[in-house]
Amino acid sequence: MAALARWCVRRRLVVVLLWLLALGGVSAAAAVAGSAYSNDYEVPGTESGRATQLLREGFPDLGGDSDTIVWHTASGSVRAADVEQTMSRTLDRIADLPGVTAVSGPYDGQGAGRIGADGHTAYATVTFDAPAEDIDPSEARAVVKAAKDAETDGLQVELGGSAVALTESSGGHLAEVVGVAVAAGVLFLAFGSLAASLLPIATALVGVGTAYAGIVLLGHAMTVADFAPMLGMLIGLGVGIDYALFIVTRHRRGLKRGLSVTEAATNAVATTGRAVVFAGATVCIALLGMLILRLGFLNGVAIAASLTVVLTVVASVTLLPALLSLIGMRALSRRERRHLAEHGSQPELPTGFAARWSAFVERHPKLLGALALVVITVLALPTLGLRLGTSDQGNNPESSTTRQAYDLLADGFGPGVNGPLTLVTKVDGAEDKLLLDNLDATIRTTEGIASSTPVVYNSGGDTAYFTIVPESSPQSRATSELVDRLRTEVLPRAETGTSLDIQVGGVTAGYDDFAEVIVGKLPVFVGVVIGLGCLLLLLAFRSVGIPLKAAAMNVAAVAASFGVVVAIFQWGWGGELLGLGRAGPIEPFLPVIMVSVLFGLSMDYQVFLVSRMYEEWLETGDNRRAVRVGLAETSRVINSAAVIMISVFLAFVLSGDRVIAMFGIALAAAVALDAFVLRTLLVPALMHLLGGANWWLPRWLDRRMPRISIEPPESRAAHERLTDVMGQLEKEREQDVRDIPG
Repeated sequence: MAALARWCVRRRLVVVLLWLLALGGVSAAAAVAGSAYSNDYEVPGTESGRATQLLREGFPDLGGDSDTIVWHTASGSVRAADVEQTMSRTLDRIADLPGVTAVSGPYDGQGAGRIGADGHTAYATVTFDAPAEDIDPSEARAVVKAAKDAETDGLQVELGGSAVALTESSGGHLAEVVGVAVAAGVLFLAFGSLAASLLPIATALVGVGTAYAGIVLLGHAMTVADFAPMLGMLIGLGVGIDYALFIVTRHRRGLKRGLSVTEAATNAVATTGRAVVFAGATVCIALLGMLILRLGFLNGVAIAASLTVVLTVVASVTLLPALLSLIGMRALSRRERRHLAEHGSQPELPTGFAARWSAFVERHPKLLGALALVVITVLALPTLGLRLGTSDQGNNPESSTTRQAYDLLADGFGPGVNGPLTLVTKVDGAEDKLLLDNLDATIRTTEGIASSTPVVYNSGGDTAYFTIVPESSPQSRATSELVDRLRTEVLPRAETGTSLDIQVGGVTAGYDDFAEVIVGKLPVFVGVVIGLGCLLLLLAFRSVGIPLKAAAMNVAAVAASFGVVVAIFQWGWGGELLGLGRAGPIEPFLPVIMVSVLFGLSMDYQVFLVSRMYEEWLETGDNRRAVRVGLAETSRVINSAAVIMISVFLAFVLSGDRVIAMFGIALAAAVALDAFVLRTLLVPALMHLLGGANWWLPRWLDRRMPRISIEPPESRAAHERLTDVMGQLEKEREQDVRDIPG
């Protein structure tokens, strides 16, 4: 690491130019290639997956996205002549737009079912020539504009569907701008130097920007969800700014101790840079743990997020030292430079609140530990009510056209019309056709079903499907129970004595199957991620207790953050007020992604906190001193890093995307709890209570383990030489927190 840092410092202009070329080149390639994201929740082998495959093979013309145009009259009827003429002309105009293959309205011979019972609401179906992810947003915008042009004072027109959702404005880049602005403010308050505060921002932006463009290109090679770039940016900005903050803090400390700019930058990368690489590796391992689930949808998310973390780490240990050498002594504030010139180099000792808090924790470990456990337990309780399911456009903000279309359809036709179930089967002969034609009576009498359509056969007559409209909404527990009842009771009885094998598909069925697969694999996934993280900590700190405590703390942080997510998004506490839409279930993929991300981020603070404690333990063998010094010297920078990360994560609530907002709030809650409750309260309290047992390792295991050190021997030797040079000054100073027992 030291050699890498020296090379980057000596060739600083080359390093900066290479990074700018990489950013420009990848961004240009991404702009030319365009995006190719796909939210493919299909899980091979599940019943909904088989239904989708049968429908795709038997009815290839149904592959295009279907969206809905809904119109409503507060007074009068949608059958009125002026309304019918206006909407008929509008639908004809939409049918002629590029990308639209068909429009089915309520005013033709077979459209009577598209007019509500009260006559105030009607809808039409617009079918595109491609799935939603392949539709040009300009084509969807043209449909929205044509429909909205029909609105008058007495006629409300709204649109719903996946393609229409592409046209809804999000927060744009407001989330990133707000997050970066707050981070810059915190850095300036921490450093007092504009140049030093801008470097972590610049480093993170270059790394994240390169990764963002790389994720766009990655979408052409594998399935990448449309929220993956935003998720990568959210994680990348948080960890990128934090990693750079740790290195800049170490660099500034070196300058204050009398090192030259080159020596300070090299020493910062050789010491803290190693911890950054180690922390980044734990985040990537946690993220790549999603690959063991073997779900294509999550594979793309894992690789995209890992790519972002890797590039931010590389930027922190290459671009950042080059920039530090460019700004020279301006990494210190004017007051700090003036003090250094007048009084010479001095060690930076922990003072103020950090020192007092460290001593306070040492005096009251039992009380503070119990208090932290109570806080975490209370926040984690809502997690017991976690329900995975589909959040749909009914959860969108009230102002969005998709939410209003959803509500109009639910009011006029029943909530189930927003998420019908599709039943598909292979057909073998006239007997199967007769049974399918007679199945309608059985279906209509089934509890929870509002209506069903007639059976539709393909041109070859070997595949058939029909649609069921539930009485409940797509995200309702009752709809999931209906899916189970159809699969286990109704359809098996109907298939008896025939060759029929009817598969239940549709949005709710697909999400239920997806959630079931994830929940089934979650224990193995969590076990692998925790196991690998503990192994890394075991190798780094040569202790059995440190990894076990880290695993427990990480699980606690995840549980508590999920409690916050359940309260806000599932229970709806403040959701509408924050612009997050109506309450609903939690996305099935959220637990896996959040466990990966939160476990990785939690490991960061564990590494930075315990590595300083471990260094002091090796030097003194005094556990109380090691914990006191480690907490006093790292709590301030950890808290500053946490404030930055929380600000960045919360800013993404402004993105306008419910899933990204869910990630942002979960990550912000986890980081806040991790930094302010777990790492600076519960962890040091437990370490004081356990004493020397914190560092226990069986001798036989110690002999067989490879030696991996976050703090390299050469850095410790340099530190000792510097201490000798400053020996006289050390003798004259007053005792500080490192020497005063709690």
